[in-house]
Amino acid sequence: MRFQSLYQGSLNEVTDKWDDQFLIRRARMKFEGFAYHPSLTYKVELGLSSRDISGGDLDEHSNTSRIILDAVLKWQFKENWSFWAGQTKLPGNIERVISSQKMQFVDRSLLNSRFNIDRDIGLQLHHSANINQAIFKQVIAISMGEGRNITTNNIGGYDYTLRLEYLPFGEFTSEGDYFGSDLKREARPKLAIGATFDYNDNAARQRGQLGAFVQGSNGNQLSTDLSTLFIDTHFKYNGFSFMGEYANKQSSKRLFVVLDDFSTLKYATGTAINLQAGYLIDKSEWAMRYTHVSTDDLAYSSLKDETQYTLGYSRYIVGHSLKLQSDLSYTDKALGDNQITFRVQFEISF
Repeated sequence: MRFQSLYQGSLNEVTDKWDDQFLIRRARMKFEGFAYHPSLTYKVELGLSSRDISGGDLDEHSNTSRIILDAVLKWQFKENWSFWAGQTKLPGNIERVISSQKMQFVDRSLLNSRFNIDRDIGLQLHHSANINQAIFKQVIAISMGEGRNITTNNIGGYDYTLRLEYLPFGEFTSEGDYFGSDLKREARPKLAIGATFDYNDNAARQRGQLGAFVQGSNGNQLSTDLSTLFIDTHFKYNGFSFMGEYANKQSSKRLFVVLDDFSTLKYATGTAINLQAGYLIDKSEWAMRYTHVSTDDLAYSSLKDETQYTLGYSRYIVGHSLKLQSDLSYTDKALGDNQITFRVQFEISF
């Protein structure tokens, strides 16, 4: 069980208006174990907060809350090979695959919120190989393409994902490439370089697995092929950590829906870059992050150009299981009012 209590306040530079809220950002229950044999493991994760389960008031979710995050069975049928079946995260950008419990900042970046491919239900094949000191990992996934907890028949086509990772200096301590900050203070430099390509055939939602279904007021469903590329890297050494990400999402068609109220539904296409770094001293860490999002076509993309600068501070009382985090961000929007945002959050996991 874990939960995050978040305070967030934002100042609009133009109107000088301060908006704030205090909420349970996430509340999760996770179950893991093996069935019949240690080679056959499972993971179930449930979302309990309103932010976790919201968004299910659609026919595609049978108008119910989206409580199930993960429900996946994993079979290690051979050394260095495993087969997954069920609903879980797709092998997307490194920032998304890192658990929300183990982030370096209060929350993930704008790159992740605009471009990540999130969770889906389907099949995954994982493999790793040692080449001298280096490690090479590959993941192939085939999924339904419309995200988690969908109860209707498949609207579009399937989703195909390929991820490759290269670790030239071997494994990180305690799988440190998949948690934020160098809490293990790597004695030797550790580096992970990864690339993901995702192809969502006839995507029905704005971002593939996420966003609104691109339907007109008359219920007419549009679709387009979405191609997403991620390139990322994660480095750690002696308390210092760095993460860099690039994202690019493209659509095969230029289309959008105009609703009866004259608002529009567009696919989220464009590019983004995210760079972040931090240095851990004892149990405290200062970190900085730069994120830039660019639209590829203002007429057809739901994205707008924006740049965000973030300064963060974290106090790890018991690693990522009990911590206090805060950050201060300045968001520069090309079409919109600039904002200053302050957040502070504590997390406990047990």
